[in-house]
Amino acid sequence: MASFKALLGEQVLLPIIQADTAAQGVAIAGAMQQAGIHLVEVVLRTEASIAAMQAIKAAYPNMVVGAGTVTNAEILKVAIAAGADFIITPAVSPNLLSQLCDCPVPVVPGVSNSADVLLAIEHGFTELKLFPATLSGGAAFIKAMGAVFPQVSFCPTGGISDKNKDEFLTLPNCLAVGGSWVAPSDWVESASWDKITAACAQANQALAG
Repeated sequence: MASFKALLGEQVLLPIIQADTAAQGVAIAGAMQQAGIHLVEVVLRTEASIAAMQAIKAAYPNMVVGAGTVTNAEILKVAIAAGADFIITPAVSPNLLSQLCDCPVPVVPGVSNSADVLLAIEHGFTELKLFPATLSGGAAFIKAMGAVFPQVSFCPTGGISDKNKDEFLTLPNCLAVGGSWVAPSDWVESASWDKITAACAQANQALAG
């Protein structure tokens, strides 16, 4: 099975899509694809989330579309059945990690402290999401974990923006940064798809540079 890092390829921005309708999700994804984004996370926080994820995959077959905010076995089952290419959780528990061990696609469990990191490692996971990143120690936490758990890489999410992303991306154990700053709700509500494209393009250029 490919790792999450392998799915990312050269992309180090994990853009988060939160959609109220399937059509809205497709429009957001389309705006992101215009900026060269090939992998996105659809957070399962609205009733339309699953439909949006499926619609994005249908509209853009080459796009890698993952499911976020997976918190239990039932949601995990629904996400996999809907075709999620990867799974991201906001937190971990022994029970959830046990369910994730049998997942047929890459999984990025969410951690917020060193105990969570160790628990995830004990279940075989070394690609982890730090959430909420800035409230859980930020770049300093990730740097400290590199000395204790050198096999682990992180994708911080929560409080990441254009202003602080580079603090994370300069760390060798940070594989990507996730966030919704490239598609804020007011842009989505006003159908400002060009703004989303521009923000993603700027972020990609800055990150690549």
